[in-house]
Amino acid sequence: MFPTTSGASSFTVALADEAATLRLMREVAANLQPGDMLTLSGDLGAGKTTFARAMIRHLANDSTIEVPSPTFTLLQTYELPPFPVAHADLYRLTSPAELAELGFDDFPENMVVMLEWPDRAAGFLPEDRLDLAFTLSPQHGPTFRNARLSGYGTMAARVERMGEIRQFLEASGFGDAERARMAGDASTRMYEKLTLENGGTALLMNSPRRPDGPPVRNGKPYSAIAHLAEDVTPFVAMAHGLRQHGFSAPQIISADRDKGLLIVEDLGAEAIVHGTPPVPLETRYEAAVDVLVALHQHDLPETLPVERGVDYTLPRYDLDAFLIEAELLLDWYLPKLNATVTRERRESYLSLWRDALRPAIDDLPTWVMRDYHSPNLLWLVERAGVARVGLLDFQDAVMGPAAYDLASLLQDARVDVPEMIEISLLSRYTRGRLKADPAFDAPSFARIYATLAAQRASKILGIFARLEQRDGKPQYLRHIPRVWTYLQRSLAHPALAPLNAWFRVNVPALKR
Repeated sequence: MFPTTSGASSFTVALADEAATLRLMREVAANLQPGDMLTLSGDLGAGKTTFARAMIRHLANDSTIEVPSPTFTLLQTYELPPFPVAHADLYRLTSPAELAELGFDDFPENMVVMLEWPDRAAGFLPEDRLDLAFTLSPQHGPTFRNARLSGYGTMAARVERMGEIRQFLEASGFGDAERARMAGDASTRMYEKLTLENGGTALLMNSPRRPDGPPVRNGKPYSAIAHLAEDVTPFVAMAHGLRQHGFSAPQIISADRDKGLLIVEDLGAEAIVHGTPPVPLETRYEAAVDVLVALHQHDLPETLPVERGVDYTLPRYDLDAFLIEAELLLDWYLPKLNATVTRERRESYLSLWRDALRPAIDDLPTWVMRDYHSPNLLWLVERAGVARVGLLDFQDAVMGPAAYDLASLLQDARVDVPEMIEISLLSRYTRGRLKADPAFDAPSFARIYATLAAQRASKILGIFARLEQRDGKPQYLRHIPRVWTYLQRSLAHPALAPLNAWFRVNVPALKR
């Protein structure tokens, strides 16, 4: 990785054949975002139009779509699933001033522009852009190309990251793997499926170090107070720890912890839910409950080995973390309902939570994976016992009350878990714990379960409102009615009567 000009970053790829060119195309496509400009440079016959045509068909998910060359029309536009695309060829342009006639100033903000012969628009290109330059190399054969990808302005960091990933894959033996970007979640992590020529698969986790946000309390950012993972080290530690106890966490195949890159075992895509909208497969949910029963029978350590000479200590899920999560309801969800959050209202809310959470804080701590719900659980039909459930997304693990992960599973924010199934599975967990330890305090556990389920629902309502308002992801709002249902179930526990009263007085959605 080296700069081409100030504020630029680039890398060069040798493309031996069409397959290598298509791999690069898919890599570039996976990194395009609405509003980007991609310029395509190179001599006649270097492959610019061929690359653009393949890109458009790839983004359209349709290999038969007609993609004419814009050499004579100068501009073609396409409404594609991820974003609209404009494909322009400036070869016949006689003056940069003619760009205005093409309507360049009128493109929608979310349109991706692919521009061939960008030298014809010298002085009119945006500072933030990607450039892909192709160079012929006749001595290596007619299909061989050298390609240089450069990022300018704000896109320099994106190209630098692409180069780091390429180097990591090469060093790990996956340089020639087919890469397919996978659907993401609400986090900033990205995943790709890697397929080798022999049919073997693995997953690339791209999780750069999380930057600290602004201080929100006592000089600390939210992520530090809530004990959110700042890098991939906790994931590596937990994956090793879970596998050591016979659970199906992904094997770590290769890791660059400093750069936040992992290649991990591909556990498949068989879910524990089915249908649209998804509903629980009860036998698979039972197996997921059994995983927690088995996990919570172990005396689990706070400190886990990561690699030779490196250990990781799980943070405690302490009162400050629980409270700042619960406050997300005040900071994001209530304002969405146009409800005023006065100082007195906030203080009474937090005081009630301090009292309600005390039994959970005092409970014997164990590993809490924290996002133990259907999107992160896979069904491994070829395995047996607790190993049938594949475990994902545990990088934010903490030492805390056992009931938290069970509440995450049985009050899944993205899946309707009927109350009778929730009660049945809660009873299954209780029976399993009592069988292993007759001294297990089931009534106390039920109280902690209800408390943590209510705390988690309050947090999620705030997170979903934040995803819409701050991050532009309104799709999460469709889950809010379900989360309200779970919240009311949990608040019905007699121990939570004071909190229930606060919600009924102060949260408009509950009044309806």
